[in-house]
Amino acid sequence: MIRLTIAQYMDSRGMTRYELAKQTGIRYQIIDKYYKNKVVRYDSYVLNKICEALDCDISDLIEYQKQE
Repeated sequence: MIRLTIAQYMDSRGMTRYELAKQTGIRYQIIDKYYKNKVVRYDSYVLNKICEALDCDISDLIEYQKQE
């Protein structure tokens, strides 16, 4: 199972979804879906903009958990 960890990363940096939306130019509703891990298909453009804004690697935002 692939899981987004954007919420934890943003919370640790004290950044809000609104601030991230303004910084990336991506609509708040889209940022909110990524934040709440409600995305079905990941958009590489969106993930790239988020990584740029948070100054992080993609591995900081996504984790893989084996299902048993």
